[in-house]
Amino acid sequence: MVKSITIEEFLQLTERLPVLDARAPKEYAVGHLPAATSFPIFSDEERAKVGTAYKQQGHDPAVLIGLDLFGPKMSKFVKQATKLAPGKELLVHCWRGGMRSGAMAWLLDFSGFNVYLLQGGYKAYRQYLHQQFEAPRKLLTLSGFTGSGKTDLLPYLQQQHQQVIDLEGLASHKGSAFGSIGMHPQPSTEHFENLLGTELLKQDSAKPTWLEDESITIGRVQIPKPFFDRMQESPAIVLHVPLPLRVKKLAEEYCQTDKALLEAAILKIKKRLGGLATKEALEAIQTGDMEKMVEIALTYYDKAYSHELAKKQHVLPLELQSINPEENAAKVLAFAKQHHLI
Repeated sequence: MVKSITIEEFLQLTERLPVLDARAPKEYAVGHLPAATSFPIFSDEERAKVGTAYKQQGHDPAVLIGLDLFGPKMSKFVKQATKLAPGKELLVHCWRGGMRSGAMAWLLDFSGFNVYLLQGGYKAYRQYLHQQFEAPRKLLTLSGFTGSGKTDLLPYLQQQHQQVIDLEGLASHKGSAFGSIGMHPQPSTEHFENLLGTELLKQDSAKPTWLEDESITIGRVQIPKPFFDRMQESPAIVLHVPLPLRVKKLAEEYCQTDKALLEAAILKIKKRLGGLATKEALEAIQTGDMEKMVEIALTYYDKAYSHELAKKQHVLPLELQSINPEENAAKVLAFAKQHHLI
């Protein structure tokens, strides 16, 4: 049986059924449903061949070429699908819900599977996510200078039954010139949006969601503009942590880092630091004086953050005398309740 279903129905079923993405590997690599398994009906080269035939010869010749490519692989597809879905029930989509997913759905239906086909394909999914980014929702941002431990607070807030989204975790980047150190490779902006949209769909829109304050770009990925605008409009609790504590925290984090990575990070902000400060920071790295290197870097980052903070519409400062994330999370919650934010 093949049943065509809406994106809302499709996403509900992803919680219990395998998702097969019939698009080409390159398409999947750029962005995909987080729950999906790449299950390409054509390789990248085969897709290009069919596409060229369609443009040069028309629909019917392209279909015949596609069938010639698809036919020899049908047995393999059924065997692979059986491994992924031993219960013989699964979800299938392609780019627009067209011929690729239709052909795969037909084959699997013929082989005894119950197949749910996404109406409008991956394109419908992307449109649905953008609706989530534009939808009104209650957001609370944790702001503060670099080294204030904002991200560290999120899991402790979550333990207290608060809704949180770790943007830096989704982006696999900490947002500064040092942000890629110790992180996995970043996703594309498209896939970052997919990850963010997936998290938003888990949230109760009647309750606030906590996020760390970010620039619109995190490394090389970009926060969707409508969602970023809502972040800018939301109340921002600004953590004021004494500079010596921030320096100590960051120095401890970077003390085991490859010196070449630290030097590369400093060189990324060379123009902002100036020649003398850059030279001193590089020397501090070579001598292992991480606190001095951090102090120099923070002269730039603190100024940059002050500039961004000035754009906020609703700022609430909170003085903290510790970098203990569990203690600070409790203080943040008490502060938020005091100001009727939660």
